[in-house]
Amino acid sequence: MKKILIILTLLLSIFFVDAQNFQPSQQLQQRKFVNAMSAISNFYVDSINDKKLVETAIVAMLKELDPHSSYIPKEEVERVNEPLEGSFEGVGIQFQILEDTLLVVQTISGCPAEKVGVLPGDRILYINEELIAGVKVQNSDIMKKLRGPKGSEVTVKILRADITELLTFKITRDKIPIKSVDATYMIGKEIGYIKINNFGSNTIAEYKQAFASLKKKGMKHLILSLQGNGGGYLNAAIELADEFLGRDQLIVYTQGLRQPKKISNATGIGGFEKGKIIVLVDEYSASASEIVSGAIQDWDRGIIIGRRTFGKGLVQGQLPLVDGSVMRLTTARYYTPSGRCIQKPYKNGLDKYQKDIAERIKNGELLHSDSIHFPDSLRYETLRLKRTVYGGGGIMPDVFVPFDTTRYTDYHRHLVSKGIINKVTTQYVNSNRSKLKKEFTTFDKFNKSFVVNEQFLTDLKNAGTKDKIEFNETQYNTSIELIKLQLKALVARDLWDMNEYYRVIDAENESLQKAVEILNSKDAYEKILPL
Repeated sequence: MKKILIILTLLLSIFFVDAQNFQPSQQLQQRKFVNAMSAISNFYVDSINDKKLVETAIVAMLKELDPHSSYIPKEEVERVNEPLEGSFEGVGIQFQILEDTLLVVQTISGCPAEKVGVLPGDRILYINEELIAGVKVQNSDIMKKLRGPKGSEVTVKILRADITELLTFKITRDKIPIKSVDATYMIGKEIGYIKINNFGSNTIAEYKQAFASLKKKGMKHLILSLQGNGGGYLNAAIELADEFLGRDQLIVYTQGLRQPKKISNATGIGGFEKGKIIVLVDEYSASASEIVSGAIQDWDRGIIIGRRTFGKGLVQGQLPLVDGSVMRLTTARYYTPSGRCIQKPYKNGLDKYQKDIAERIKNGELLHSDSIHFPDSLRYETLRLKRTVYGGGGIMPDVFVPFDTTRYTDYHRHLVSKGIINKVTTQYVNSNRSKLKKEFTTFDKFNKSFVVNEQFLTDLKNAGTKDKIEFNETQYNTSIELIKLQLKALVARDLWDMNEYYRVIDAENESLQKAVEILNSKDAYEKILPL
């Protein structure tokens, strides 16, 4: 009982605000809550789980506030923070469970597994003398066994093709980087392309490295992809926007009922304050992505291409609780330089909020820009050219690119959702790795010459049928070119890395192709955004 009251008391004072700063009504509600928990603990007919009861209460309270305030249990905190912190501690392999066997898809360059000699295609049968092959382990189980504190050791026994005995490797765990930049490459002689998947602690360092490599290759114009980027650290977004804006130009400001207005301005030391820039966004670009695209749009600094962004304009603070769990609590709203708050409405409940993207699809918004309507009360002007922009529901791009639904079918969706495309690609590469490496000594040669053959496609169809996905010839023929593209991209990823995956898959990225068209067409950029 004492433990539960301590937790509740600290929860209620999480902002370290003295009780005398609360209104009498607030103090009354606090006492009421503690009294209720005390009564349950002392008088309830059966024994109770204090931890579960408190966590249920916290989750219920946060659900009443907004869609982005959340509770993270102690055991989940590290995993949830990993993408933002930019690393985890482990051995450094990408793996897939294939027919109840752990198959090494890739080793991460410079990481412990690669250093001791683990190779792509190896099958891990034992981890610390525990058999993991043929026992239906889950991905989460494998990660728990392979991850651990830096400096600790894990022993694996591996079956390698053409070697009869098991190979034993003792691996010393270390920090394994998680990349924010997925792709960096040149398109032609003057256009550089950088794709960022989130905003974490290493994002700016990775971006600057990518940018510098493109400049050395002759980049004059930049395409920055924030498609599918759900956000991350506010400071990382501010630092990235600072790369493109001039000294003292406002990037974003935040403000809340109990949080004073905080202004973030550009420093004037960015690496690309002049030059043509195009930012790619879609309906899954959120939060930090919207800060960057909103600042660039409001200052008429670059062109935004794609579809209306998610619409998350709420700022969360991460507040630790006494047992190591964490509460992510919305403390402020952020506003773009023109004064826009782009948070979409959430007063109609969490369910409707979470179904917003589905509603956009249903209403035809992803196919037609004229399906989107903003009230005049949310109308703003850009700061240099006085173009009309809107708040209250994401960043509306300057150039709308509809979502191409013509190649998507239920048959294709089932192949993807059940992991069949991934699994068959892994089997194909594992069986043909030496041959592929010998035939395609460079990615450029692979990208130009590799063809998904009929046997590859037959294996895919057979694997789908085995997993109870009924073959539909009409739908298969509709999706065939998309399927081939995805298979080729996944092969490239397994043979090289994510950068090469996107170099293949981006051949059908309509927003990227539109950006390239604008940059390559005389005066097309200037017609949209006079310099």
